[in-house]
Amino acid sequence: MVSAVILTHNDEDLISNVLETLKWCDERIIVDDNSTDRTLEVVKPYNVTIIQHALNDNFSAQRNFGLAKAKGEWVLFVDSDELVSSKLREEILKCIQDDTYVGYYIKRKDVLFGRELRYGETANVKLLRLAKKNAGTWERAVHETWRIIGPVASLTTPLLHYPHKSVSAFLSQINRYTTINAKVFFDAGIRVHAWEIIFYPIAKFIQNYVFRLGFFDGVAGLVMAMMMSFHSFLTRGKMWELQQQNI
Repeated sequence: MVSAVILTHNDEDLISNVLETLKWCDERIIVDDNSTDRTLEVVKPYNVTIIQHALNDNFSAQRNFGLAKAKGEWVLFVDSDELVSSKLREEILKCIQDDTYVGYYIKRKDVLFGRELRYGETANVKLLRLAKKNAGTWERAVHETWRIIGPVASLTTPLLHYPHKSVSAFLSQINRYTTINAKVFFDAGIRVHAWEIIFYPIAKFIQNYVFRLGFFDGVAGLVMAMMMSFHSFLTRGKMWELQQQNI
């Protein structure tokens, strides 16, 4: 039995697409962070379990909550802006028949503004998204990872990722994530220096756009490199702000 867990927050424009690609799952669980749009109304026609649970700026806790609610032996985590192709579905169903592994990494293919990104830091991302329910738990408040105990392997078919429908949406997500990131680092005792605020974002852009060949992805690659640089700047800028507030 495979349970799919999807975290949502104001995803009325996205959620039906991902649910359509998960009809083959034995169970689909929506863990909703108190959406104020039509997300819950959109998912009602689907045969899904809907649970409202506040995120409280901790994505790992939210995923672990969904993991605990899942009834399947295997659990697949899919975000609201991701799609599972029929080829990936077939590979998943085949792999879970083999008890050799307790978890699987899935490569993610990003499509930004209609263009598949083949370069930059998102080009070779592999995420552990499929595992046996009792194999491990999620860690880190943001950019979370599933820590699995036991042998894991990698699937060959990618998960399709359509991350940002507009630059404004991209900026909104970055603003949210960097606020959480900055607090996590600050609470861990990590402090930032002025030179880091200046040079880290510049280095991030050069790394993604030049050394990781992001320029081959055209304007979409440029936007991605700029946004990742801005992500670096905001994280450190907000860390500095927290430091000033706690002097």
